[in-house]
Amino acid sequence: MDFETADYGLDSACALGMVKAHGDKIIDRAHYLICPPCKNFTNTPFHGITWKDVSRKPSFKELWATILKFIKDTNFLAAHNADFDADLLYACCKRARFKLPPHRFICTVELSDRAWGIFPRKLPDVCRRLGIRLKHHYALSDAEACARRLAGHLAR
Repeated sequence: MDFETADYGLDSACALGMVKAHGDKIIDRAHYLICPPCKNFTNTPFHGITWKDVSRKPSFKELWATILKFIKDTNFLAAHNADFDADLLYACCKRARFKLPPHRFICTVELSDRAWGIFPRKLPDVCRRLGIRLKHHYALSDAEACARRLAGHLAR
């Protein structure tokens, strides 16, 4: 799972990439642009997403049923720097008054450090070291890189 944000607010999700894996196989992918609760886009230089790109897209609240359906049968959620993505997911749920999903988060930053001793631990560095293709700050690519990183760890 990977979120991109419009600004520094934890409830400003403007994109979400999700990848479902079973063992070392990718079995499903989803990418959504999300209309955040603000029009302030300070993070456009990182991900290229603007207000114009998302102004007519569904809000997090409108996407929640779709997100829940995607993660329904999963044992856990994973993200590179999982604290950020978990905090963002929880902030968006809180804003929309949704019950938090019960899934635990696994952090691939911690796995990169513990299992591989990779430093620096930023996603592009980890992907370069492990030979994983990445279009950084494109939510679906970041999510897939995380899934591939985790699949590599589980296959060991």
